[in-house]
Amino acid sequence: MTAKQLRSIYQLKIELQGAKPPIWRRLLVPSDIKLDVLHLAIQVSMGWTDSHLHQFITKDRKFYGIKEDDLEFDIQDESKFRLSQLLTAEKDNLIYEYDFGDSWIHTVILEKVLPFDPEKRLPYCVTGKRACPPEDCGGIWGYKDLLAILETPEHEDYEEMRDWLEGDFDPTYLNRREINQLLIEYCR
Repeated sequence: MTAKQLRSIYQLKIELQGAKPPIWRRLLVPSDIKLDVLHLAIQVSMGWTDSHLHQFITKDRKFYGIKEDDLEFDIQDESKFRLSQLLTAEKDNLIYEYDFGDSWIHTVILEKVLPFDPEKRLPYCVTGKRACPPEDCGGIWGYKDLLAILETPEHEDYEEMRDWLEGDFDPTYLNRREINQLLIEYCR
């Protein structure tokens, strides 16, 4: 039986490509979640601020996002599609790209299809690792440079980067309780 046949719970792993050590989240979502709500759940769980454009990309190169007249490619309106229309079986995956300038690429993998439980509060962050990179830091390469600078107080750009971050930045920090509170607030 495929996930598409019944309403179920999808266990998703969302991993930021190129991050070493890995930055990822494991979410439980209803299989019939609309893509625009999934976008918000990814934003909240990863720690992004929803300040840039985004898109979902399937293996067959179909694009889903916010319909913009000035985009040069065909993009489907994400608010009209459900995740179960794109991912139907365990191990299916798609790409979620956030911020076309910094190009944060996330792999979204359907790890498990679980029986639906109306008592579960979804979306829900089960676990994850590491903090999300700061917005506008230059993509994965800029983030790697930022981490190298922060690890070297003698670096000529150290104080400038700390000022830009407006204080401390802990790349290992993850507060799942806070994430789940925000998921309740923004994604239900």
